[in-house]
Amino acid sequence: MTATASVPTPSFGAARTVRLGLSRAGYELRSYFRQGDTVFFTFLFPLLMLTIFSVAFSDAEFGRTPDGDPVTAAQYYLPAMLAAGVLLSGLQNMATDIAMEKSDGTLKRLAGAPLSPVSYFIGKIGQVLVTGVLQAALLIVAARIAFDVPLPTEPAAWLTFAWVFLLGVTTCAILGIGLSGLPRSGKSATAVIIPIVLVLQFISGVYIQFSTLPEWLQSIANVFPLAWLAHGMRSVFLPDSYAALEAGGAWNLPGIAIVCGIWLVAGLVVTRLTFRWIRKDG
Repeated sequence: MTATASVPTPSFGAARTVRLGLSRAGYELRSYFRQGDTVFFTFLFPLLMLTIFSVAFSDAEFGRTPDGDPVTAAQYYLPAMLAAGVLLSGLQNMATDIAMEKSDGTLKRLAGAPLSPVSYFIGKIGQVLVTGVLQAALLIVAARIAFDVPLPTEPAAWLTFAWVFLLGVTTCAILGIGLSGLPRSGKSATAVIIPIVLVLQFISGVYIQFSTLPEWLQSIANVFPLAWLAHGMRSVFLPDSYAALEAGGAWNLPGIAIVCGIWLVAGLVVTRLTFRWIRKDG
């Protein structure tokens, strides 16, 4: 009777999963910043729009602070561009990127590699989180230095910004993963995803003052997380008097958590049911 040596099997525990995910996040970041079109249309686009609005409406007045100082276009549009940046870095970038990876065979190749879907998602969400933080920092610094936008001084305001931002990035990233299965091919990804993103921005108070929109359109927009993210950012960077222009006449921070939380759970369910390394029709 011949004894057979047992071959050790590699461990795929939690520590290895996280380690592979962090390594994947580094790869995703390098790939992201090597793509000029992606960097322009997702990372720098909100900064470009903030600059355009700030210059185009430099002589306009968007109300006054309690001290009587005018609210400039840059101050008014900064919260909107921060919310739009979360949507672009999370939902748009994630949905188009994964759709293209499905189409060009990247996910099929990863299916044969020692990389679990959890590690893959850690890498993707890690990339979105890092680029989102860098983008938000760039917007805030540019608004302060180039356009002299006053920034909050209360720690509570920055705490609100932190949890709204983190919840928004996570929600948009998960929704982006879920939406990545919608395009039929990588070539059609931008044609499918970008119109959705544009419509959401126009009805959610990013480019148009939310309070001036018809009430029925505001109601539709409030179903989706972007309107609530913009609402949360306005509560941080605009004077408290602007709460009177919001639905209900007050800042509704619990509403942000509830709506974004519902969409986060819905995105996780859709991702769990639809995500595959290989397309069904592939």
